[in-house]
Amino acid sequence: MSLQTTTRPPAQRQARAVRLGPRSVIALALVSAVGVAGFGWPFLAPPTSRLSAHAQDAPWLFAGVLVLLVAVVAAAISESGLGPKAVAMLGVLAATGAALRPIGAGTAGIEPMFFLMVLSGRVLGPGFGFVLGSVTMFASALLTGGVGPWLPFQMLAMGWFAMGAGLLPGPDRLRGRAERAMLACYGFLAAFAYGTVMNMAGWPFMSALASNVAFDPHAPVAANLARFVAYCLATSLGWDLGRAVVTVVLTLALGPAVLRALRRATRRAAFETPVTFDTAGK
Repeated sequence: MSLQTTTRPPAQRQARAVRLGPRSVIALALVSAVGVAGFGWPFLAPPTSRLSAHAQDAPWLFAGVLVLLVAVVAAAISESGLGPKAVAMLGVLAATGAALRPIGAGTAGIEPMFFLMVLSGRVLGPGFGFVLGSVTMFASALLTGGVGPWLPFQMLAMGWFAMGAGLLPGPDRLRGRAERAMLACYGFLAAFAYGTVMNMAGWPFMSALASNVAFDPHAPVAANLARFVAYCLATSLGWDLGRAVVTVVLTLALGPAVLRALRRATRRAAFETPVTFDTAGK
């Protein structure tokens, strides 16, 4: 009589379209730091600083800097292994996301592209997610004519949005309802976060004389924070809620099929397998 023991096969490590190297991580940290300063400078700069004295000019300066830094990040990530198969996948997903965005534009925050960014970032990793979010927002701006000084902020915020999905725990083991619930919760919270940080990009342009919720460069940080919260509640709460609800509904309803399709495409693409050419027959 012999005892047979069975061992559960180890979970297969999920392939990544882009592996972040040290230079890519440094570039992402740099652009994120400048982005935080660009979005949050009204709360970071004291009222007596020269930056507050140029309240109308500072967002434009940060927008110009972000354009250069996003390009640096894209170049650094490409050096980490953005091969032809990953570029093809990036093009397909970015085109799909850009086509989805105009569907509900201008209607209660119905923006179906957000759920695709969450699922793509989850499957393909944070590096690919950041590039995908930035490229998709750029492509959608070209498609809808939404090019302006706000575009670099949108690209950075969407890059953060998709990258965050790739940083969620359990990429190799967590599956099924638990994974979809986690992604839905992330999409709900991140949709509000996206709307909040984008409010920061336009809020300083309001004239303090026009409204009591506008940015006042002479007011202390606490007073401006209260103004900003009131501004978000008055102008974008309904839009952000619509975006969050649509993201949750689409993630729960279409998540299983989209996740399977993305993982199947990732396995077939074999991103981490080097391309070799057989010259034996020549």
